[in-house]
Amino acid sequence: MTVTIFAWAAFVTGLCALVMFGRLVAGPTIPDRVVALDSINTLVIALMILLSVVYDSVVMVDVAIVYAALSFVGTMFIARHLEGGV
Repeated sequence: MTVTIFAWAAFVTGLCALVMFGRLVAGPTIPDRVVALDSINTLVIALMILLSVVYDSVVMVDVAIVYAALSFVGTMFIARHLEGGV
């Protein structure tokens, strides 16, 4: 029962990431696209955590933590570039 709930939550999270991809493509301004990309990264991290519960894999949690750190650094770099600091 619990695995089914987590699998459905992973499916819904994946669908939300696909919807955010539409905002990434159609965003009217560059900052809107950056926010959409950051939101997609957050949803992917959540999806990794949910799938680690479904497949009972601790390694996926470690990968999600590293991906979150790299996503944060990437978002900060893009924000700094948009402000003209790089």
